[in-house]
Amino acid sequence: MSVTVPVQTIKLTPGSQITIPNLSWQDFEQILIDLGEKRNSRITYYRGTLEIMSPLALHERPHRIIADILKTILDIQGRNWEDFGSTTLKRPEIAGIEPDTCFYIQNADLMQGCTNLDLKQYPPPDLAIEADVTSRTTLDAYEAMGVPEVWIYRNQQLKIYLLILQGYTETSISPTFPDLPLTELIPQLVQKAINEGTSKMLRDLRTSPPSPLS
Repeated sequence: MSVTVPVQTIKLTPGSQITIPNLSWQDFEQILIDLGEKRNSRITYYRGTLEIMSPLALHERPHRIIADILKTILDIQGRNWEDFGSTTLKRPEIAGIEPDTCFYIQNADLMQGCTNLDLKQYPPPDLAIEADVTSRTTLDAYEAMGVPEVWIYRNQQLKIYLLILQGYTETSISPTFPDLPLTELIPQLVQKAINEGTSKMLRDLRTSPPSPLS
């Protein structure tokens, strides 16, 4: 016997996740409406499977700090960027995902004036940042979107994934910042922000920018 309950009545404790199989794209769209925008949970949909995750506070903070670090480095380098935060990305009938944070960097100038992100009109974000992701569904969804670069921060480690013909492959060098040792630098700066304060860490970063790879 199956039991049906309204999705908005499902209460997840921080750090927990549920997976719901066999959902249509229309089901996914309705669930987004039912849950509304004022919530802490993150949603990922890929080819009929829906994942709903409620992050812990200690998992929320790193991706915010990393976004601040990213913007500071880009400003130091004099490069344009647009932060689209956790805007829901959709590839109708196939995938939908709410990133922790996503950025336009190479395509930043194309996003001027954009207030409604439609991937039929605009390119996918150049970079997505996730904290504490363990599910393959997340990378599958980003692959469906065509996001070229994904950073996943977990257990005080940064992993960089690049999209190639066969899917995502892990690398130690980001093509967005090819001269910086990000897999070493980002965890150090995140921990410094936690220990000493984010504002102090960012001021120090501006005063003493990271040295490029030799």
